[in-house]
Amino acid sequence: MALTRSGTKRPHRRRVLLGSGALALSLAVGGTAGWSTPEGAATRHDIGFNATFKHAFAEVRGVRMHYVTGGKGPALVLLHGWPQTWYEWRKIMPALARHHTVYALDLPGLGDSKGSPPGFDKKTLARYVHGLLRDRIGLDDFDLVAHDLGAGVGAQYVSQFPRRVNSYVHMDYPLPGRNLPAAKYRTFSWHMAFNSQRAIPEKLVDDREDVREYVTEFSTQVAHGGSAFGGTRTRPPFTEAETDEYVRTYGRPDTLHAGFELYRSLDEDERDNANAAPTDTPTLLLTATGSLAATRPTLSPMLRNVVRAVEIPKSGHWLAEENPDAVTREILAFTGRR
Repeated sequence: MALTRSGTKRPHRRRVLLGSGALALSLAVGGTAGWSTPEGAATRHDIGFNATFKHAFAEVRGVRMHYVTGGKGPALVLLHGWPQTWYEWRKIMPALARHHTVYALDLPGLGDSKGSPPGFDKKTLARYVHGLLRDRIGLDDFDLVAHDLGAGVGAQYVSQFPRRVNSYVHMDYPLPGRNLPAAKYRTFSWHMAFNSQRAIPEKLVDDREDVREYVTEFSTQVAHGGSAFGGTRTRPPFTEAETDEYVRTYGRPDTLHAGFELYRSLDEDERDNANAAPTDTPTLLLTATGSLAATRPTLSPMLRNVVRAVEIPKSGHWLAEENPDAVTREILAFTGRR
């Protein structure tokens, strides 16, 4: 809700520029009525996709968790990042499903998962993922792929339940912990500091149009050739359908709040990761072009068996969406090496 200096409502929109990327966030008048749309809307009319995959739900300690599953072969679990959902894997799921039974999850409180866990620290979220995979789906073991803040959950999962994970693919996420304090982590990008603030993000990003602008401008900034990588890119990396899906879900106030909570828990993540049991699970590290050297040292205290580390060519942060073919090849080569 935009206000004048005197505290009265402002009848029009204005912009606030934040940080080096000059991200435009909008202050808006208006409520949030009508933000939700039916679950599964992203693939409702995709006949080809629906021939292989189905949407499913399961209750885990008061949270109704959503996942998309399909394919044949050994189980492969996919965990998404922010501001994304299971849909970030949409481009690579058909190819993966020819070799694996794929499970693409919406993390608790995000996407079409409904309800709130007691905390959004990645250790807690990993336990909810475990409750879904073991207790509801009945998986004894699987390969795990995780991106961005979802990789924070993935690393905690591998640490807590190493016997369940045959191999782990960690995608473009420096781990806060012994080698990377959360306070330093927040200096890497304006958005990490902004999203960590109490209440302010929800007050500035407070309607669907705000969410669309945030997703569009931020995703462009950290894509290949974007300003975060020293470039001048202006074209968004996401398709219109991808943006629409992320706006559909993060357009809900509770989901948007949950997304910001992922960042507000970074200090707790630092402590949990520093105290986590190290694991020798075979790990593949994938990063954006130019990010490998800075990312790999942050993993070593927890993930001691990084057997391959690769920068995805011509890709910024959004690996599976910017270069799906390269990501698919790396995942399948790694999970099929046994």
